[in-house]
Amino acid sequence: MFGSIGMPELIIILVIALIIFGPRKLPELGKSLGRSLNEFKKASTDLQNTLEQEIKIEEQKETEAKTKSKFESTTTFGSENPVAKADSDSDTDTAPPRETVSRS
Repeated sequence: MFGSIGMPELIIILVIALIIFGPRKLPELGKSLGRSLNEFKKASTDLQNTLEQEIKIEEQKETEAKTKSKFESTTTFGSENPVAKADSDSDTDTAPPRETVSRS
């Protein structure tokens, strides 16, 4: 419960605290210590939740950037494809070739 502090050490600490603060102040000190520990736990939990939310937001931004770059690379590849461009050029050129007339 208290890490490396055993039961004999805990009893010695409580006896010294009883001698120093007296029987009237000891319950008040215990309550204030309990409140302080509770607030510390709450603050550390809030900090941990905030950090986890920030990490999730950053991960979402990274995945959106990756998918956007993948989308852009696939669309630019399609427009720069020489085979597709040659096919599209032959479809738009529907006029018959000009005949040359020689004048003599």
